[in-house]
Amino acid sequence: MPHQMENARKLINLCQVLSAAMNLTILYFLDVTREAEKISSSSSLLCENKGDYKNGRCHCTEEWIGEHCETVNFCENSIYSVNSSEKFTFTRIIVDRYGYSEEKCEKFTVNAGTPKASQKCSKINGKPTLNDVKFVNCSTNLKILMDQLRSSDNISSIASNTQILTSVPEKLTTENISTAADIAEQILKNYSQEVTATVAAVATVSQLLDARVSEFNFADDNLTNITASLTQTLENFSLDGSAIQPNIAVQHISLKPTTTTAFFSAQTVSGSLLSENINVDENISDLKTDSNREVQILINVTKNISSSGNGSIGFVLYQNDKFFQSKNYKTHFNHAKQIISGRVANATVNDVKIIFNPKYDASEILLHDYACVFWDYNANDWSTTGCTKEGNEMELRCRCNHTTSFAVLMSFKINYKYAKPLEIVSNIGSGFSIAGLVITILFQILTRKTRKFSVTWMLVSLCTSMLIFNIIFIFGIDNPNAKNNVTVSTKNTLPDSDRVDPPENALCTAVAVLLHYFLLATFMWTALNSAHLYLLLLKTLRPIPGHFTLIMSIIGWGVPAVVVAITLGATYREGKQLNYRQEEFCWLAVLDDKGEVSIKKPMIWAFLLVVAVILLFNIIIFVKITVLVMWKENTNLTSNKKKSFTTKILGTLSIAVVLGITWVLGYMMLINQEATNIVFSILFCIFNATQVQYVAVSILMNETLKKMHLLSLHNPVF
Repeated sequence: MPHQMENARKLINLCQVLSAAMNLTILYFLDVTREAEKISSSSSLLCENKGDYKNGRCHCTEEWIGEHCETVNFCENSIYSVNSSEKFTFTRIIVDRYGYSEEKCEKFTVNAGTPKASQKCSKINGKPTLNDVKFVNCSTNLKILMDQLRSSDNISSIASNTQILTSVPEKLTTENISTAADIAEQILKNYSQEVTATVAAVATVSQLLDARVSEFNFADDNLTNITASLTQTLENFSLDGSAIQPNIAVQHISLKPTTTTAFFSAQTVSGSLLSENINVDENISDLKTDSNREVQILINVTKNISSSGNGSIGFVLYQNDKFFQSKNYKTHFNHAKQIISGRVANATVNDVKIIFNPKYDASEILLHDYACVFWDYNANDWSTTGCTKEGNEMELRCRCNHTTSFAVLMSFKINYKYAKPLEIVSNIGSGFSIAGLVITILFQILTRKTRKFSVTWMLVSLCTSMLIFNIIFIFGIDNPNAKNNVTVSTKNTLPDSDRVDPPENALCTAVAVLLHYFLLATFMWTALNSAHLYLLLLKTLRPIPGHFTLIMSIIGWGVPAVVVAITLGATYREGKQLNYRQEEFCWLAVLDDKGEVSIKKPMIWAFLLVVAVILLFNIIIFVKITVLVMWKENTNLTSNKKKSFTTKILGTLSIAVVLGITWVLGYMMLINQEATNIVFSILFCIFNATQVQYVAVSILMNETLKKMHLLSLHNPVF
């Protein structure tokens, strides 16, 4: 009866704690919801048409412009009829862009799946207006168009056909990209006065920048040479031409006698460029910090008095670097790098200032360093000559003494996260566990004469492995690298890669090895304890052979050592410590480079798989013992048949705690990626919280064994 009252009291206390936690969670959720509603309502009052209010202004979608996103920036859905039987359907088209018909070339044609027609939306007298529809011959191809370019006078038709044939990024191959780039380059170089053709050519270039990056990574010299020639032609075209498409913007400023500086800035919307967000100006004194602008460039010039031609400054902005494939700078992160070029005619360049404000997920990666570079056409690679850095991690400023295509090459380090609240909980739990384990070990040693040596040795070994593990966990789990602050270097040095691995930390690796070993040893000793208990229940233990304890010791301490040695041999390499352990804290690696759980990582096959086998063994033993204790009839235990069912249940549950059945909950932590990142901490919180139970069960072990002896099918002797 006292035991039942005590259990009821514990259950009531647990319910009260859970109820309080639930109430706090609900209150927090309601408070957050109210704040979100306030922010949302204030945003909706300022910005219309799904505009987003940030940094003191409305950020509109591509389809709307204006201070409050109130002005239409698209041409509505339309149907163009050639005749009664042939019609072409177009969805909304953004101003200054091309739309493509929903009607595609038939499957049996060369261009199967390619749109049959295109239409441009222009702003005329301030109103979005559709231009004439352009059609493509479904039997033609880019090579035919290239041949026609050499002899035909219909440049506009060739340009529009090329633009339509490159409108499906998935169909663009290295060969197609080379041919289309060659056509666009020839049109921009030789027919720059054909406005319709040049705008279509710029649209083609923009579409080529949507092609798969793999088509550029493994490009041959032919594509490299063609794209180099194309970008140089675009620089020349920018001196008197203008065009803006989703992936490229070409603008220019004609120099006046009073012009001293030329300014260009751009802001993207959903990763694309819009005319409304491109700004060019002159005689700006200096660049200004503007978090809304991704790139700004200011060119200080002196007009050549002796020059007979008109001075001009051209700008070309690329949304990615696919035309600028570096052999020296390797990329790992999916982060687009904007390229801005400046070209000056009939003027002397005094100074070039640039600000890059790249967008990347700061919750996942942190800027480690960057370099101000330009594209060296002689080396076909990036160079830092003539450029210096003037910024920091908050503002990437560059200064150069010449004009060409500029960029910033950034190197990032992964933003490793460590769950600080769990650290406190784990340390408190470990502290209680250490105290309980020390008491248990001392008690078992001081009272060792009252029981068999094997029983004492098994329990002391189990508690010792847990004790050492907890001590290492408290004092060694934190990785010192996590405390290193990111400091951008003042030197303008070209990085080798956009990814920087954290500093080597042999101590952290050693801690991970020890934690791995002693936690596996703990599980192994729970399995050996369960096997020992089962033997005590099932068999009559005559004097245990002298080698029994030695065999158990070899298994308990030796098997974990073998597993750890195999794991290290398979994963650890110099300079590649993160193949074995994590960086957030000193424990086994579980996530791959993409942040996803990988079966190739040691956490899965060198720990969870081993633990799963041990837990399965413990569960089987637990079930067997439960069946023998609760349901197996025994004619030798007539006097014990009057024992209550409740007593048997409590006795069985005490064995379950010793066998570590509660560790099954550890697998519940792998339900999603977010939980995976902190599963180790949660797992050990659960483990450490149960250590006091282990202490209590260990102290009462002799009594438990005696109870099992009375319920045994045989007549074991203690």
